Amino acid sequence: MDIAANYHRVMETIHSAATRCGRNPSEIKLLAATKSQSVAAVREAIQAGIRLFGENYIQEARTKKESIAESVEWHMIGHLQRNKVKAAVELFSLIQSLDSLELARALDREGKRRGRTVRVFVEVNLAGEQTKSGINREGVAALLEEVGGLANLTVEGLMTVPPFHEDPEKIRPYFRSLKELQKSLAGLKIPNAQPRELSMGMTHDYSVAIEEGATMVRIGTAIFGERQK
Repeated sequence: MDIAANYHRVMETIHSAATRCGRNPSEIKLLAATKSQSVAAVREAIQAGIRLFGENYIQEARTKKESIAESVEWHMIGHLQRNKVKAAVELFSLIQSLDSLELARALDREGKRRGRTVRVFVEVNLAGEQTKSGINREGVAALLEEVGGLANLTVEGLMTVPPFHEDPEKIRPYFRSLKELQKSLAGLKIPNAQPRELSMGMTHDYSVAIEEGATMVRIGTAIFGERQK
């Protein structure tokens, strides 16, 4: 597996997708999703030029972070349980999976305890899938209003994991919906809750996500190959 070559191919696809819809490719960040990947694979990705990594689980993230000396940014992209908040704030620069007011308050308390502001994205479950975490579309505005009263939390973006379809065009409406939601929230004028980033799109569908406004794509398989068991 040539991780460097794969990375460059992904960056070329990002450039093409952005150019195709009149966007500046530099607006789009690549997050390497490293769930189940080895420390050696992450090191190769760093050597190739990747600086933004996403993990789903606390313990796996801790093992990798403790083994890697390079200065890179780690994001939590999996579901976060409230009893893991302390560890998550310690390990990650940004939590992409805020999905409730209770979790927001827990993150705010941990931020206050550490004297720092916790950066988050709100995870939105656009299809109402019972097997996935995330707040429903209709609840996001109310959540942001509540976050406005929390001094140690800042919402920087929205994230979604839409239903999988073999045809990426079938996923396009979900990406478009998240972009429309972002636009509708712009009028709230809450200083610490301005979701300017859109984290959406993975290996199978990231070109479509970029065409619909993604500012961050979460890529695993296209960089590392199939996940290790």
